[in-house]
Amino acid sequence: MSATRRLRPLLPLLASLVLCACFGADKPTPPPVAPVVVQPPAKLRIGLALGGGAAKGFAHIGVIKMLEANGIHPDVVAGTSAGSVVGALYASGMDPFQLQETAFSLDQSSLRDVHLFSGGVVQGQKLQDYVNQLIKNRPMDKLSVPFAAVATQLETGQRTVFVRGNTGQAVRASSSIPGVFEPVEINGKHYIDGGVVSPVPVDAARQLGADVVIAVDISSKANGTNPQGMLNIVGQSISIMGQKLGEQELARADIVIRPKVSQIGAADFEQKNQAILEGERAALAAMPAIKAKLAAVQAARQQPVVAAH
Repeated sequence: MSATRRLRPLLPLLASLVLCACFGADKPTPPPVAPVVVQPPAKLRIGLALGGGAAKGFAHIGVIKMLEANGIHPDVVAGTSAGSVVGALYASGMDPFQLQETAFSLDQSSLRDVHLFSGGVVQGQKLQDYVNQLIKNRPMDKLSVPFAAVATQLETGQRTVFVRGNTGQAVRASSSIPGVFEPVEINGKHYIDGGVVSPVPVDAARQLGADVVIAVDISSKANGTNPQGMLNIVGQSISIMGQKLGEQELARADIVIRPKVSQIGAADFEQKNQAILEGERAALAAMPAIKAKLAAVQAARQQPVVAAH
């Protein structure tokens, strides 16, 4: 039998194989398996929003002491008025005990530069110089921790958030209580106390990139009593003006700490030790809620991000 006759029964099979090969050539080749890397969730950025309240502001130091004692180190800090003073020093790298030492050594007379008939009683230049001296004249964007100081633009009433430039000047603007301090002129605009529009700067902390904001509210509330002394009267007036705005902004915080400092007057600087103690107590009482919130937010971010390498 010839070779051709022997192969004839196999021809249909060979033809089928050739056709399959031809059609198969048009199909795309599956891509190779790509290696992947599982990226852990980014670290939470904790923001600290420190409110205004003149001498009550020493309570912020106590809050910071308790936060750090429990391993909570804010990544960004925003401050209004007295909160901007403490916030700037803390953002500069001072630890809580350095803050307390600075508070105890503070001489009020060294911060008073009286200028009568100029829109305020105190000029505020000494406060500006004092802050700059303590932070070694570093501008805001060169501090150890991102920091924002909130003030109110006098011409428009707009909230202004300072994050760059002269740190002491921004703190001075944020702390310029109307009728007590002269408005601060910066680039042709005038600024007064940030408490008029943002008593506790939660939104400013968010602007700095905070995922979780811990707010410290030391503002005076109208409680039916008649405040005594000009600073107390002005302070309560500012609190009344900013009360509704403050409530709305505080609602956007994750945790609100309220030290019991209502008995401390705006000018009672001799009660700084009591204010610090109340800050410690309030922060300690809030610690379970703070830790629970941080854990909950971190857990919500635990879904790993898978990215092609």
